Amino acid sequence: MEPRNFDGDADRPRSAGAKQTGRVLVIGPYLRVRAGSADAQSETHVLRDAEARLDEAAGLARAIDLVVADAIIAPISQIRPATYIGKGKVEEIAGLIKTLEVELVVMDCALAPIQQRNLEKELHAKVLDRTGLILEIFGRRAKTREGSLQVELAHLNYQRSRLVRSWTHLERQRGGFGFMGGPGETQIEADRRLIQERISKLEGELKKVQATRRLHRAGRQRVPYRVVALVGYTNAGKSTLFNRLTRADVQAADMLFATLDPTLRALNLPHGGKAMLSDTVGFISNLPTQLVAAFRATLEEVLEADVILHVRDISHEDAEAQQSDVDAVLRQLGINPDDSGRIIEVWNKIDRYDAEQREELLNIAARRPADHPAMLVSAVTGEGVDALLAAIEERLAAKRTTLDLSIDAADGAGISWLHRNAEVLAKELHDGRFDMTVRVDETKRDIVVSRFDAVPHHAA
Repeated sequence: MEPRNFDGDADRPRSAGAKQTGRVLVIGPYLRVRAGSADAQSETHVLRDAEARLDEAAGLARAIDLVVADAIIAPISQIRPATYIGKGKVEEIAGLIKTLEVELVVMDCALAPIQQRNLEKELHAKVLDRTGLILEIFGRRAKTREGSLQVELAHLNYQRSRLVRSWTHLERQRGGFGFMGGPGETQIEADRRLIQERISKLEGELKKVQATRRLHRAGRQRVPYRVVALVGYTNAGKSTLFNRLTRADVQAADMLFATLDPTLRALNLPHGGKAMLSDTVGFISNLPTQLVAAFRATLEEVLEADVILHVRDISHEDAEAQQSDVDAVLRQLGINPDDSGRIIEVWNKIDRYDAEQREELLNIAARRPADHPAMLVSAVTGEGVDALLAAIEERLAAKRTTLDLSIDAADGAGISWLHRNAEVLAKELHDGRFDMTVRVDETKRDIVVSRFDAVPHHAA
C-alpha cells in the first residue's frame, strides 16, 4: 500500500472493505523540518524520508499480523501537548476511522500517557504508539525465558502510567502482552502497586538468568575462542549472514525483528582457528529506551565481543539514516561506533545491484580510509564472505600474541593444553620435539612463555 499525505484536503478513500479483525490505520505525524533549522543543519542528525518512515511503521504493524487498512502521513508544525496532532487532523482521522472500519490506530511517534488517552477519547478507537507497537512485537517474538522476562519487564514499566479501561468493545484476550487488548488483560487490571511487585520479582529472576549467562561467558573465556557479534538495523540481513558464516539454520525472514533472542554458533576461520559468532536483536530508529535497558543483558554479547560486525542493508534508500540509528544505540551501550580496531562495517545485499552499480559501490568503498574499510557481501549468494572471514581473522589476530616454542613430543599434557588454550598455527616434528608456532590471548601469554620457554614469533 502506497502511503498518502494526509494534509488538509487530501483525497480520502470513498469505500471500505468488510470489517476484519486486526484492521489498523497507521498515522505518521512527522514534524516539518524547515530549512535552516537546527535539525536541518545538524551534522550528526540524518533526516529520514517521511514515506520510508511510514513504510517502516506499517511494516511493524504487519509484523504482528495486523491488516493495514491505510497508511497516512500527517505532517505537523508543532507537537500539541494534549493530542500530539492538531484538532483538525484529529477530526479528519476520526472520519477516516469510521470509513475504513478500523479497530486500532498506530501513531508512529512516542505518545505521553495523557496524549494517548485524549486521542482514544476523540477517535473512539484504541491508540498504540511506536513504543507500544515495538513492545508488542517483542512480546510475540521472545522465545527464551530471558527474552520473555526482559520483554515483560519493559512492558510493565511502559504500562504503569497507562492503566486505562476506556474501550470495553475491544475486551478480549489477544496474546502478546496486552497492548492491543481491552480491559480483560491482567496487566491492565492490575494497579500500580501490583505492577511494582511484579517488576521487583522480574528483576530478581533476571539477575539469576544473567548470572547463569555470565558463567557461560566465563566458560567460553577459558578456551581460546574469541567472540564476534553481529549488529545492525532490523532486517539488514544479519541472520542470513549468520547462517552463511556458520552454516546454521537460524530463522531468517524478510520481516522486522525476525530475530529477537541471541544465538551463538562456532565460526570457522580461514586458517583453522575458531571464534564464537553471536546474532543479536536488530536495532531500529527511536528504539524505546525501556528495551535498550531491558535487553542490556542480552546485548552483553556485543559489549564483550572482540569484533563487532555492523551489518548494513546498503541497498536500502535510508541506509545512511539506519547507520546513524545503529551508531546511536551502540553509544547508549557504551560502545564507540568509530572504533575501527573493533568494528567492521559490512555492506550487505550487493546482489541487488547490477554490474555498473556494483562497480560504483566498490569505488566508494575503495575511497574510504584504510582504518575504516567496508566489506561488500551478499549473504544470499555468498559473494564477499571469504574476504569478510579473512578480515575477521586479521582483527582477532591483532589482539593476540604469536609465539614460537619447542616442546618434547612425549609431553602429551603440554601439547594438549596448547591445543585447548591457544591457536596452533604451525607444528613440525624434529628430532623428537615439536617446533610450534602458536597464537595466544594476552591473558595466557605469560603462562605460555614461562611454561614452554616460548619466544616472540619472527616471520621469515
